[in-house]
Amino acid sequence: MRDVGCPEEDLFSFLSSKRREDLGYRNILSSMCTPPHPVAARAHAMFLETNLGDPGLFPGTAALEDLLVRRLGTLMHLPDAGGYATSGGTESNIQALRIAKRLKQAESPNVVIPASSHFSFTKACDILGLEMRTVPLDAEFRMDTGAVDALVDENTVALVGVVGTTEYGMVDPISRLSEIALDRNVFLHVDAAFGGMVVPFLDRPIPFDFRLPGVSSVSVDPHKMGMSTIPAGCLLTRSPEWFSCLNVDTPYLTVKRECTLAGTRPGASVAAAVAVLEYLGMDGMRAVVAGCMENSRRLIEGMETLGYQRAVTPDVNVATFSCERAPAGWRVSTTRNGHMRIVCMPHVTRDVIEQFLVDMSDTNA
Repeated sequence: MRDVGCPEEDLFSFLSSKRREDLGYRNILSSMCTPPHPVAARAHAMFLETNLGDPGLFPGTAALEDLLVRRLGTLMHLPDAGGYATSGGTESNIQALRIAKRLKQAESPNVVIPASSHFSFTKACDILGLEMRTVPLDAEFRMDTGAVDALVDENTVALVGVVGTTEYGMVDPISRLSEIALDRNVFLHVDAAFGGMVVPFLDRPIPFDFRLPGVSSVSVDPHKMGMSTIPAGCLLTRSPEWFSCLNVDTPYLTVKRECTLAGTRPGASVAAAVAVLEYLGMDGMRAVVAGCMENSRRLIEGMETLGYQRAVTPDVNVATFSCERAPAGWRVSTTRNGHMRIVCMPHVTRDVIEQFLVDMSDTNA
């Protein structure tokens, strides 16, 4: 820290220079986040100082968290689901596996997850002392459910499926995983951090949530396709009582026990998440998702016209191609298999896609 404070003009000049290095979201094509909806930004500013780590001090914000859980629970076909607002998919996935481990005491606990799972499961297994058993993928980059049964045993505390894989935008066969979970009496966690705010709004929704009796928990991130401010995730469970197994004593707070992973938790992004859902409603979200899916189709069509092969036909708005590099000025990531990966978030508009295709055409020439 400086001995003497920095003049405001100099400070914001420095911050502006760092902001310019970010290019602006228009040219960022591989992010699963997007600029927040204007109502999210406005709501966030209203709750900047709120802390859900001590909810008794902020009852209005705590009520908004309850409303968020109810709204997302309803979207996942279980209005009375247990849940709380997390910092995002990583925290939600860790907490889901913590619950699963507590609910089933095992001598050498393991979890069975797809090879496409988010790297947060590696972190979770390291923290929780869980053996991670990886299921290979089929030709369309979905979990090969035919290989699951052989990996599940008496020490398996959780089975994991993904809805909207980070790399290829695929949805695992959750219906089949639900059947396996019921047959083997195993906790099934669905990581829908991305796809949870996409799949319910598709013309032909894919079953993945609490409608399936074997699904135990679902993670979903409003700060992704929900267009909230960061961080805003949510973990939902079939039974609200399951969170009690994570409780620790908090004697000096207004609540005396808490199950959350983080202590201090921002209320602002929770308010922002609720604001978007209330403002847009189901019809508004369907329109947003429809636009993103249409832009994904246009991108795939355009890239194939230029001679770039799609890696797979995605279930959600993630497109991947056999392509080595993007034109200058565009920020694009690649999958572990070397495919160019583009996520058609709300900021990746039709105009952005058309300009990208023009630049790809120039590069190809």
